[in-house]
This record gives sequence, structure tokens and C-alpha cells, in this order.
Amino acid sequence: MNSLTPLFGEAGLGSTLGERVTLVQFSSAFCTPCRATKALLGQIAQESSDISYVEIDAESHLELVRRLHIHSTPTTLILDRTGVEIARAVGAPKRSDVLASLSQIK
Repeated sequence: MNSLTPLFGEAGLGSTLGERVTLVQFSSAFCTPCRATKALLGQIAQESSDISYVEIDAESHLELVRRLHIHSTPTTLILDRTGVEIARAVGAPKRSDVLASLSQIK
């Protein structure tokens, strides 16, 4: 898969892609940093109408986790409006880092 291949269409994501960006978080049930990441990314998405946020339970989607090389949770993928991965954060991201990544996407 090359870097310009969309990872998800709306059907594969189970949600609508954002007009500019989609934040996709892979989580697991007993992951404490996942809860903080969910709150952060959800808040960022609520603050901007062109950003969508989706949380995926890694344990329920093992084939997808393997295909995308997700090795730990939380892992956040930042997708452009077509579903192409632009950036990836492993672990609980800092708000400033997420906002910096988002500012680079037009």
C-alpha cells in the first residue's frame, strides 16, 4: 500500500469522513491513556466543523489492526478528507502536537 492510498472509505470507517480531517483512534478497554486521548480528540473535533473523530476498539478489529500495523493503544491516525493517512501518533498525544499536525492539512 502506498502512502497515497486511502486507508478507509466511509463504509470501512463506519462513519463519515471529516470535510478536512478525520481523527481515528485505536483503543482497548483497559487502556487508561485511551480515555484521556478520547476526551482530547473528541474535544478537538467538536471545536471544528471540518474535523471528524472516530474511535475503533482494537480488540474487536484485529484484522484491521494487523493491516495498519497498530502495535499499541492508543494509536491515533490523522486522515485527510479522502482517507489517506497524513500522520500517526502512538501513545497519548499532546493537544499542541495534534493541533500542529492539523494546521499542516489544508
